[in-house]
Amino acid sequence: MPTTIVNALEYYYEVEEEPHEAFTQPATLVLLHGFMGNTANWAAHFPLFTPYYRTIAVDLLGHGQTEAPADPARYSIEQSASDLAGLLTTIAPGPVNLLGYSMGGRLALYFAITYPYLVQRLILESASPGLADPEAQQARVQQDEQLAAQIETQGLAAFVEAWERLPLFASQQALPEVVHTHLREQRQRNRPQGLANSLRGMGTGAQPSLWTELAGLPMPTLLLVGDLDQKFKELATQMASHLPNATVAIVPDAGHTVHLEQPQAFQAQVLTFLNSI
Repeated sequence: MPTTIVNALEYYYEVEEEPHEAFTQPATLVLLHGFMGNTANWAAHFPLFTPYYRTIAVDLLGHGQTEAPADPARYSIEQSASDLAGLLTTIAPGPVNLLGYSMGGRLALYFAITYPYLVQRLILESASPGLADPEAQQARVQQDEQLAAQIETQGLAAFVEAWERLPLFASQQALPEVVHTHLREQRQRNRPQGLANSLRGMGTGAQPSLWTELAGLPMPTLLLVGDLDQKFKELATQMASHLPNATVAIVPDAGHTVHLEQPQAFQAQVLTFLNSI
């Protein structure tokens, strides 16, 4: 599978496309996973997206097969967005449709604000613009540092087990055991240093608040959330009130990870939004 060097680091990505008789250069859809994820999280969705879009999934810094540098500052959302700009300029010239989930959604939002000319349409799944309250932001920095230290001291297996028990992912308990097993194995294939530094460099506390930037976001934006994810439903409503061109889609019987819990509804929402005029 392909890799490329961006800002002196090796990034791994997957790309699939089908021959298109109607047009010679299909539009591109770029997929960004969440914390502890990688390109494999999107594998089930490629077959539906590729008949319409050149589909690219990226392993973000410190995840999957992309490099995991030792310096936490290298993981900052500013640097990660610069990396993504360099990667897309190389492999997908022209504006793309950008979809990010959770951590990947925060990066996608920052990227769209910083490089609006590279984004045609934006899809944010269970994402936020960060924390506007400085005290809450500092508290989250400390929380993320504790989680990073937990990875380093207790090991990745113990961390993954604790992560799966978070209330945020309670709705995943309804999924088949084989899905849990596959997801757990995927998470444990990450490198502890990459995950710990991702929390320190690009955690919710570390990123700048983007609330004041939302009003200037020009492209059509879909805010996709699960009906069982109360916190992010409220965030989506608040974000939509600031965005000039936003649509909120609430998926029934889904929590934080809509694309995993309700894949068909997720796919339908994405394609409906991307194919709308």
